[in-house]
Amino acid sequence: MYNMLTGIRIGVSRCQAKAARPLTDADYTARHKFSFDIVGNELTPSVRYDFKFKDYAPWVFRELREYFYLDPSDYLMSLTSKYILSELGSPGKSGSFFYFSRDYRFIIKTIRHSEHKFLRSILKEYHEHVKRNPHTLLSRFYGLHRVKLPHGRKIHFVIMNNLFPPHRDIHETYDLKGSAIGRLYPEDKAAANPHAVLKDLNWVGRNRQFALGPEKKALFEEQLRRDTELLQRLGIMDYSLLTGIHNGVRGNSEGLREDKLSVFQPAKVKVSRKPTQVKRDADASALRKAVQQSDPQALGGKHELPEHDNSERRMFLFYQDEGGMRASGDSNEDLGAIYYLGIIDILTPYTCVKRLEHFFKGFQHNKHMISAVPPREYGDRFLAFIKSSIRGNDVSTRPQMFEHEPKHDQAHKAEVSEKEASASGPVPPAPPPQEAVIDPEKAQRGREEMQQRAGPSIVTSS
Repeated sequence: MYNMLTGIRIGVSRCQAKAARPLTDADYTARHKFSFDIVGNELTPSVRYDFKFKDYAPWVFRELREYFYLDPSDYLMSLTSKYILSELGSPGKSGSFFYFSRDYRFIIKTIRHSEHKFLRSILKEYHEHVKRNPHTLLSRFYGLHRVKLPHGRKIHFVIMNNLFPPHRDIHETYDLKGSAIGRLYPEDKAAANPHAVLKDLNWVGRNRQFALGPEKKALFEEQLRRDTELLQRLGIMDYSLLTGIHNGVRGNSEGLREDKLSVFQPAKVKVSRKPTQVKRDADASALRKAVQQSDPQALGGKHELPEHDNSERRMFLFYQDEGGMRASGDSNEDLGAIYYLGIIDILTPYTCVKRLEHFFKGFQHNKHMISAVPPREYGDRFLAFIKSSIRGNDVSTRPQMFEHEPKHDQAHKAEVSEKEASASGPVPPAPPPQEAVIDPEKAQRGREEMQQRAGPSIVTSS
């Protein structure tokens, strides 16, 4: 982490110090390399190093940061301060690690090499889309970097916006894809975990809807359509609409933000900058040890999150209400909740691996209900599901799979519960049945039908 922050500070500062100029095609593929010692001195390539840092397309990301109204000084101050935040439970399902800037505005996310290459391949189209659509809902990329230790693996990472605010608790979180298979988070676990990321079937089962009011509804649907069309055109799938809901009645009384964060802060070691002697310097050795042994501590005390949103997000349509969008009725009246949402995980192309996944999972389930479907179908399904989740829209436009899948999951949960109960011990006796009221004529007809189906081998007596 220390190496990442040092590289960001040097790389961004170098680019920002130069006079602005128009972008060229070469800027989209540019790579700038740096070598550093542990103190942060830049070294010549032939000298032994503590870590190497590579900055990708710095001029492109500089312009993207300008489109997003990021002040260079604030950006560097947020990312390269003396401590950084980590979300408890990292890494995620993808194996990526998430770190937050000290003010919770930015995310440092490690990514796979394949994702790194893919982002570079679509960077020009992404840049043009942001330029034409300043209010885009897509993840906002602020920098793409790589760090390498001696004899160590290369770590690729990206700097992104944090959708969730530093000054508001998020009471419900949903990851919405528009698919049904495997898209249910167990409700009993959700009740015990306020940080659980719920899924599509939870959203449907809880009858959640976006209440946006007529004007915001129209603008939101149009921007969603434009962003989805770009992802379809680039052959991307597996993205989702990350949605956080702040309940105005509950407010921040539960302290949910601080509960899930820890602080990375190396011990303070005084060093002298001696580039030619740093490898032999005892001070440098002490600093290396302090960095390696830095232990995450729970957030608290002097490491407090901001209580107000003073960020650039207020410049954008869907983030201007306390960093999000207020829930509103048909007359734009305030309904007491705030939505924080955006399209995430946009670096997964429909590759051969995804085609195979679609092929094999299509044998086990309805091939239109799984996540791995071709980009055109994925985008159409995603757009239809999100639009059907907006209050005032026709729910019948929702993909048909959601009309049946919840019943299947309920039956599955009942079957699992029955197995668990039988494994844990004897089942308590059922209560005695209530006395039934029998219609004599229906009973007689039933006996006659049974006798006819049984045939002459059964003899009945009257």
